[in-house]
Amino acid sequence: MRIVILGIGNTILSDEGVGVHAAEALRAAYELPDNIEVIDGGTAGMELLDPLAGVDLLLVLDAIKARREPGSVVCLTGKEVPVFFRSKLSPHQVSICDVLASLEFAGDPPKDLVLIGVEPLSLELGTELTPTVAEKVPEMVAVAVEQLAARGIHLEPRLTTAEAN
Repeated sequence: MRIVILGIGNTILSDEGVGVHAAEALRAAYELPDNIEVIDGGTAGMELLDPLAGVDLLLVLDAIKARREPGSVVCLTGKEVPVFFRSKLSPHQVSICDVLASLEFAGDPPKDLVLIGVEPLSLELGTELTPTVAEKVPEMVAVAVEQLAARGIHLEPRLTTAEAN
């Protein structure tokens, strides 16, 4: 089973970069088996076609405008995801929608699709997440781990230096 965890977002627009931060937090916190690839998709678009072709599970971490309270975490699966992307929730979503549509057209879409997003507070220029959104990164990671576990993929936490000694 080939799995891609894709963190997307613009890391110079405050909370827009939360997906990239969450993907990195997941990679740092858990031992990942060889069949799981974590990709920092940044604001990439069609260049993601090859890395996403033929995946069994695509788990997307992103900032999404769902008209909820800032910091609200949203998890969507399957057919809910492309519909959600059509509403142009963030500046790069058209590219992800195009990638998913292109993979579908080529007959190589992800077999399973999960979107874990958080409602941003600020999309202003800045490299730091707002505290409201930053405190939700661990929750995004936990939801990702739960979604993987629901599909039979159980991740082992990495040992910290203190735990290893």
